[in-house]
Amino acid sequence: MQLTALGLGLLGVLLAEPVSRALARASWPGRDPVGALLLWQAVGLGGGISLFGAGLAYGLSPMGHSLPSAAAALSASVSAGQWPDRMDPLHVGALLIAVGVLLRLLSVLVITTVRTLRARRRHRDLLDVLATPWPYASGTRVLDHPVPVAYCLPGRSSRLVVSAGVLDALDTAGVVAVLAHERAHLRERHDLVVLPFVAWGATAPFVRGMVHAQLAVARLIEMRADDVARRLCDPTELATALKAVGGSAPAAALSSFTDALEARIDRITSPPAPLPVLVRWLVRLVAVALVAVPVWLLVAP
Repeated sequence: MQLTALGLGLLGVLLAEPVSRALARASWPGRDPVGALLLWQAVGLGGGISLFGAGLAYGLSPMGHSLPSAAAALSASVSAGQWPDRMDPLHVGALLIAVGVLLRLLSVLVITTVRTLRARRRHRDLLDVLATPWPYASGTRVLDHPVPVAYCLPGRSSRLVVSAGVLDALDTAGVVAVLAHERAHLRERHDLVVLPFVAWGATAPFVRGMVHAQLAVARLIEMRADDVARRLCDPTELATALKAVGGSAPAAALSSFTDALEARIDRITSPPAPLPVLVRWLVRLVAVALVAVPVWLLVAP
């Protein structure tokens, strides 16, 4: 199992750093945002499984030739009231580090989720008091603020919000185009796509690959929402509307405005050719393999 631990450790390090950096710099994700988002999720999940599994496999390696048999042997010894002599401090330490990393990641994810949900709930309560419904689109509220800003608050009780500045800057068709972008965020639950990467970045901010992953995923969900809105609205109308929305949204919201807005507008008006079908399928197969391979290495007898 020591070879398995070594392989998983190398895979986890590769996914966390050079693979993440290379994927963040690549240009092809703009031609297939859905596939790229799936691949990013696989990189994050596969990397986490690999790093945790490496410590687990090495820690239990004295107890057997596979993780299931080693875990069963350790459990049987502990149940009999005996601690195996083969489990020296080095291997016990590896187990404790693996469990500690897992607990750290899960705790940060839970804390980040709870804080985000609380912030959204407070903001929804304020909107219900301060904002007024917009009659031309159901579920949309208008906030009396001069800065043009549009955003959505995801969740069970989601909200679409535009400021009075947006209504002053755009006609009805332009506002509808911006809202089509925001509705895509809500419908596809992009907030849930981003959340694990925010947690991973907070867990190990010194690992630059995780920071690159968070930024790349944020760009990709905007591209995906642009693609959905582009199919429903005139592309020129959508580009003009997004350019007019220049305000900053609350931290708990998803907004159509980002620092890469000019590049997104160019992509809307002159969309790149989609990836060939075989390449798109290959991206999805690689995503599946990045999760399936480390799981198989851990559970194989």
